[in-house]
Amino acid sequence: MALDVTTKDCTALSDSELAEMADLCAETGAGHEVGTLSKITEEDGWVLVTLVREGNHLRGFSISTLERIGGTPAIIMGPATVKRHSKRDAVLKAIVSDNFRRALMAFPDEDVLMGARINSPAGFEAFRLLTDIVPRTEGKHSGEERAWGRRLVKRYDVAADRYDEHTFVIAGDGTSPLVIDHESLKPEKLDPSLAELFVGVDVDRGDCLVVCGWVMAEELLKHG
Repeated sequence: MALDVTTKDCTALSDSELAEMADLCAETGAGHEVGTLSKITEEDGWVLVTLVREGNHLRGFSISTLERIGGTPAIIMGPATVKRHSKRDAVLKAIVSDNFRRALMAFPDEDVLMGARINSPAGFEAFRLLTDIVPRTEGKHSGEERAWGRRLVKRYDVAADRYDEHTFVIAGDGTSPLVIDHESLKPEKLDPSLAELFVGVDVDRGDCLVVCGWVMAEELLKHG
């Protein structure tokens, strides 16, 4: 059965949809309950929700916003969760693609930054179509790349003393982090060096990485 993808304003979410999202989070272990998701969509400045269904079943979702950071157009990803089933890679791709589609509408003819938080190498799969992704395992990060990490951490309203700009790691506070919660269908195809970025990351504490990359204007056009 084909996947059905819808992106709409968070204000249009129904109670039943929030309950579905919370049920999916409980199933995957993401840990976001209805109250948490409702607070995010109502109070924390998130604008868009993308829902991916297969028939009547919710297979994945993301909460995000489109905005300019210092004049730079950006897709800011909040929590996203993908069901652990045989189409999970396609679900993640659909979530990212629909966020690209909305970014094309908001920022035509511009390169767009995408930022997110992840707590496993599988999260990098959301960045497959992006360029100049940081953090990376090879070479030194430039001052501007580190500055983007700091800007995103500030946008996520994370205290500066919880962030290590050298490792791009946010120290957890014991709550479930608002990450891209995805488990790769083919983990053997992930770059094994990515594991180096998660050395010292305490997932149980809620640690995560801040990741960003660029989607080029010509790539966005493919999602129109």
